[in-house]
Amino acid sequence: MASRTPGPAPEGAIRVGRIATVHGVRGWLKIESGTEPAGNILKYRPWWLLRDGQWLRVEPDAGELSGKRVLAHLAGIDDRDAARRLCQLDIHVEAAQLPPLPAGEYYWHQLIGLQVVGRDGDRPVVLGVVASLLETGAHDVLVVRGNDAAVDRRERLIPYTAVLGVDLERGTLAVDWAPDY
Repeated sequence: MASRTPGPAPEGAIRVGRIATVHGVRGWLKIESGTEPAGNILKYRPWWLLRDGQWLRVEPDAGELSGKRVLAHLAGIDDRDAARRLCQLDIHVEAAQLPPLPAGEYYWHQLIGLQVVGRDGDRPVVLGVVASLLETGAHDVLVVRGNDAAVDRRERLIPYTAVLGVDLERGTLAVDWAPDY
């Protein structure tokens, strides 16, 4: 059953999906998964949902991948009305649940907020910070927003293929990109 856990977010809460809508009359839910592959979202337990400023801890007790759609059932949510109250809530898990990646690979959440440094001729120039990423099919794309530290306030879409290096300790991401691109 969903339980209310007052207070701050779970340790290092990472958004991994969203509850889209109900499926059927027995409490099943359609899930918009942010994991790759989509069915991996079913491997994480517990899920944390933020509703009205309160964290809800829920346990998926069944799930399946149906084509590109993920269906899940949560323990204690056995009817359509109870399930409907959870629709449109983001699904979070604790960061510690994510498997380690090989050297040089990063989860998207690790890149959000990094300062993006490009080049203007021979000199480095700050282009902004990573605001989000887009999956386009061919290449992932960084959405970089200019800020006070940047050369300007433009928003740039930079293909991930332009990334030269990531330094999580320094909070920077180097790209082969000029301000006038």
